[in-house]
Amino acid sequence: MEDIFELIQAFRIKKGWDKTDTPNVLAKSISVESAELLECFLEEEFDIEQVKGELSDVLMVALTLAMDLNLDVKTLIQTKLLEVDKKYEDK
Repeated sequence: MEDIFELIQAFRIKKGWDKTDTPNVLAKSISVESAELLECFLEEEFDIEQVKGELSDVLMVALTLAMDLNLDVKTLIQTKLLEVDKKYEDK
């Protein structure tokens, strides 16, 4: 996972986005990119290449937010899975 973070950070530095990205901007960007991903599925048929591009955008921005907030992605996911498991343990 560290290599992914390094790739993202190197790209951000190259573009100067590391200086302009804020948690607020990144959270809004996740929403925008998610909407673009959703658009891929408005029809029954979808273009897998378009899906891959939009999903990549969502993942990159979400990982950037986690990185900027100093959050451990693995811990976040493990904690959330435990919470969801407990919530739905009777189901």
